[in-house]
Amino acid sequence: MSAQQQGRPEVGRLEVITGPMFSGKSEELIRRLKRARIARQRVACFKPDIDLRYHRSAIASHSSQTHEAETVASVERLREALAPQLGEVEVIGIDEAQFLDEAIIPLAVELVHLGKRLLVAGLDTTFAAEPFGPIPALMALSDEVTKLSAVCMVCGAPAIHTQRLGQSQELVVVGAAGLYEARCRRCFHPWVDGFGSEQLELLPVTTEG
Repeated sequence: MSAQQQGRPEVGRLEVITGPMFSGKSEELIRRLKRARIARQRVACFKPDIDLRYHRSAIASHSSQTHEAETVASVERLREALAPQLGEVEVIGIDEAQFLDEAIIPLAVELVHLGKRLLVAGLDTTFAAEPFGPIPALMALSDEVTKLSAVCMVCGAPAIHTQRLGQSQELVVVGAAGLYEARCRRCFHPWVDGFGSEQLELLPVTTEG
């Protein structure tokens, strides 16, 4: 007998998709959202309005896959956009969630208790290898974490870090190829400013310590 048949409210799920840039996070989010649509579930998708690299009204992967999405400036605006849909929507996707504020955490918990399946994709660490925004907390609260790896642009090994190219120390610099590279632990050097993979190959890499 289901929870609903027993008079108890349905409980949803929180699924977090994370990893470095170029690891396929948005692609995996799009895949799950499309499968939900095939299953005739009602889907809503959102992304922060800071991320307009590829498309203004869709989430887009680096491999050019897209899924329609509404842009929101904050978690408060996300709440407002969701409010009229909560009675119908079953699956909610949020891309680039690292750019949202900490208020996404209690909202995620609320949505799960309302029986929604919440799919969240985002970077887990910054270019300095520090926890990024609310993603680590969402990972701790999630039913399922999918941590993807990319391919290191220097040596080809599995990459878990995002290397920023250039001298900016700002936390948020939105960009893709040309501004960032995926790197493995050995080839990741947050202290190297302005070096891409071609130049880094000329630098000595030590494993001592």
